[in-house]
Amino acid sequence: MLEDLAHIGRDPATGGYLRDSWSAADMELREWFWGEARRRGLDVREDRNGNLWAWWGDPSRRPGVVTGSHLDSVRQGGAFDGPLGVVSAFAALDVLRERGFEPSAPLGVACFTDEEGARFGVPCLGSRLLTGVLDPARALALTDDAGESLAEVLRRRGRTPEGLGADPATLAHVGSYVELHVEQGRGLVDLDAPVGVASAIWPHGRWRFDFHGQANHAGTTRLEDRDDPMLAYAAKVLAAREAAVRHGIVATFGKVRVSPNNANAVPGLVSAWLDARGAGEEAVRALVAELAEGADVREESWTPIVEFEPLLRDRIAEAAAQTPGSGAVPVLATGAGHDAGILAGAGVPSAMLFVRNPTGISHSPAEHAEADDCAAGVRALANVLEELCR
Repeated sequence: MLEDLAHIGRDPATGGYLRDSWSAADMELREWFWGEARRRGLDVREDRNGNLWAWWGDPSRRPGVVTGSHLDSVRQGGAFDGPLGVVSAFAALDVLRERGFEPSAPLGVACFTDEEGARFGVPCLGSRLLTGVLDPARALALTDDAGESLAEVLRRRGRTPEGLGADPATLAHVGSYVELHVEQGRGLVDLDAPVGVASAIWPHGRWRFDFHGQANHAGTTRLEDRDDPMLAYAAKVLAAREAAVRHGIVATFGKVRVSPNNANAVPGLVSAWLDARGAGEEAVRALVAELAEGADVREESWTPIVEFEPLLRDRIAEAAAQTPGSGAVPVLATGAGHDAGILAGAGVPSAMLFVRNPTGISHSPAEHAEADDCAAGVRALANVLEELCR
């Protein structure tokens, strides 16, 4: 299945993926999801926020056990971040059927829309809307780099923007959620383990910084006459690195937009996006407050710390460890955000499995997972689903 997806949205020059939400690549991925679900005889539906659900059993009769992830990517992302979780979900259902297992609770595969937030700037857009964390009016007004709003994009794709928002009926179908994901770090490499379980997701957020100046000619304007916002931006980049070290967290200015963006012009406006994360919320907030002094700053998203429920986490780890040759399954925290964290924050019992990434690199074409480790992840996920569906 990963091979079937390998060509969709791939940049031939870099090998990275460009799978923005509601793009042509995303629509092709959605068609693939429907095809795989129907091939297995699952009941497929798209909710009011664009999230996809494929059900083995009827979730309207009793809440079900759901697994899955997302299919969109960051710009120039890797092949595993998101798709591995969706592919593994279908593969785990195949394993359960080969075992002759009949779930006593409905079993679902989910594909959440716009988890990365690459196009409209807010991560986990689909799950935030589903759970009511994000105001639909704000979501519809979000714009992409071309200035097109989410509302306009949805209409062009044949969706009804007015339907966006909290969907308690769909959410009520989810009795528990388990998300498998490629690890986005080196924890499992250092522990020499193919599969791990998440204990928590660090608090994290995104902030937009606008630096205002005066656009002018780069060749004729004297240095002393310039009001160059790029200098203020550069100073903030260095300040963010220094403050991150001091606060013991991570902070990154990873996206910048310059206007008028001419090589021979002093900029008039520099907009930059800060991503900050850490084990403690106070440290993250303190860093942002420090950097915000004297700047025009707007918070675009915030996710508080998610502590996965210990009893469910331990049950997941024990079930995953039943995979032959797996040994003890390590439990570790992550700084990466996921739809599982949004659902957990909304009160849905949630957990995560990680599959080892030998490169330790993510959000890059260098992201990787070995076939044997992916297979171990599928077997572990199947064990977990079997345990939760008894």
